[in-house]
Amino acid sequence: SFAYFTIKDRLPQILTRVIDTLHRHKNEFFEEHGEKGVEAEKRAISFLSKLRNELQTDKPVTLLEDELPDAALWNQYLDYQRNLSNGNGEPSWFQSPWLYVECYMYRRIHAALAQNPPIDNFDVFKEGKAQNFFESQEAVIALCTYFQELLKNIKDLDEKQLQEELYRLLQVSLWGNKCDLSFSAGEDSSQKSSPLQSLENMIPYILVNDMEKLWSLLVNTKKRNTEKSKVRVDIILDNAGFELVSDLVLADFLLSSKLADEVHFHGKSIPWYVSDTTKHDFNWTIKQLQSANHMWVSRCGINWEGNLKKGVWVYHDHMFWTLPHDFSTMAEVAPDLYADLQKSNLLLFKGDLNYRKLTGDRKWEYTVPFHQALNKFHPAPLCSVRTLKSDTQVGLKPGQGEKIQASEPEWMVSGRYGVVQFDAAL
Repeated sequence: SFAYFTIKDRLPQILTRVIDTLHRHKNEFFEEHGEKGVEAEKRAISFLSKLRNELQTDKPVTLLEDELPDAALWNQYLDYQRNLSNGNGEPSWFQSPWLYVECYMYRRIHAALAQNPPIDNFDVFKEGKAQNFFESQEAVIALCTYFQELLKNIKDLDEKQLQEELYRLLQVSLWGNKCDLSFSAGEDSSQKSSPLQSLENMIPYILVNDMEKLWSLLVNTKKRNTEKSKVRVDIILDNAGFELVSDLVLADFLLSSKLADEVHFHGKSIPWYVSDTTKHDFNWTIKQLQSANHMWVSRCGINWEGNLKKGVWVYHDHMFWTLPHDFSTMAEVAPDLYADLQKSNLLLFKGDLNYRKLTGDRKWEYTVPFHQALNKFHPAPLCSVRTLKSDTQVGLKPGQGEKIQASEPEWMVSGRYGVVQFDAAL
């Protein structure tokens, strides 16, 4: 399975890169922290080398030994996995659900640093995320320029034109999801050219296209809502870099077009899946855009900083997003987060990992309805905006998956196909 290939090849490659990153920063750790920094780097590397060996030799998954706030939840989850195996041995790297062990690896990478001050705040993936951002400059400039030109006339657009712009920016955000560093094991995956040029050609690759449902939800909510209640959209973020910029443009469009009154962003509280957005990445990206020496790019950055200050944009992170649980358990494991999402008029879940967690990462029949695969996770109307990079997909028409499979055996994991898949939560 693709899961087997991931655990066998991709994850050890990612660990090797993490170890290499720490090696390369040795002098920096020494300059900042003296011998203590170098000692911490050595301990972290030895912890990670041991982890890589456990993974490659299919050792049992072990309890977390750190004191971090989520450790107890992780250890309970391991007990749950042990019970599932019905005495068929301990859960191990190759004998466990892919979603679980992949999340577990990133949590162990975090522990390797968190347990080794003074380098405990070092993000081993930060360089890759920054590089991805800088290598996507051409696309960032094209998108920000397009958007700032659009804003000049946005008040004059009629409903049909607004609808077209929403579809366009949703598609940019969808294909921005291709820029995923965990998928390429950290290899370059930046968006080099303007994403706006090729949208027409990409439409046949959107396997489920519920953009109309999103549009009518937003328009009807707007009409129903009086002055008193604000229309709130939440974006559960995926990758930093170009994808994040495309999400921020979409969020600004929702406010500027008055389709939404506030946008809440949800990122990861620790470095995750190589390129996932943390609070640091979120703020860093806006700062980079502000100081860009391109008029329209810096205008975007300045406006977005303003949105945060005014409180019409709100950034959140919650420990739940970096637990191994799928979302059907959120109401039980993180009732505070579930209650917060219930306040939203629309939840946009970006990317593949969120899709896997929405659908329980199961080997569903392609035609199983999305609503059913969500397994009672319905806090608010929600939409998955995702390019396919793992072999879980539901809600297709009869024969649709089989037809693509016949000509493209790798269709589910190539990132070539996408979905904008909606569930009304009723």
